[in-house]
Amino acid sequence: MPRRRPGALRAEHRVPPAGLPGAGRIPGLSARACAEILRVERDHHDCRPGLRDGLWEGAVEDALRQYRAFLRQPGRYLDLCFPASPHPGSSLVDVAYARDVLEEALRSLSRPSRAELGRVLAPLDAELFRRTLPDPYAHRHAEPGSSWWHRRLYDGEYRW
Repeated sequence: MPRRRPGALRAEHRVPPAGLPGAGRIPGLSARACAEILRVERDHHDCRPGLRDGLWEGAVEDALRQYRAFLRQPGRYLDLCFPASPHPGSSLVDVAYARDVLEEALRSLSRPSRAELGRVLAPLDAELFRRTLPDPYAHRHAEPGSSWWHRRLYDGEYRW
């Protein structure tokens, strides 16, 4: 029976590198950016999930997961949907709110981490803009100066 190579033996028993707890858990971001996001989320400890302002621990990861899941849906056009319940986890079902959470994180990060998260968000934003329709009546219900993702059609609203 042939002898196994040392590299093959080591590969079986590879231990993940020790690092910051929770760092490196967001796909597409470096460990450094993830560590800073975790620090920013922990600095917002006074906020609870579901509020319309602030971050909580794991908010960026949850918001990115919801954003990506929304864009994976089949169909040419997508409608934004309102949260089904006041439960904090369901508030991220509204992709506009999930994008607000990500925007809050962008404002709180340093320039290198902000650029890295921005590079992850750019193709997602382009896809959201392409697959959602503009709301012709957004001026009636959207707050003045609100972001473009709040001016898209929601489920059950007027369709052309």
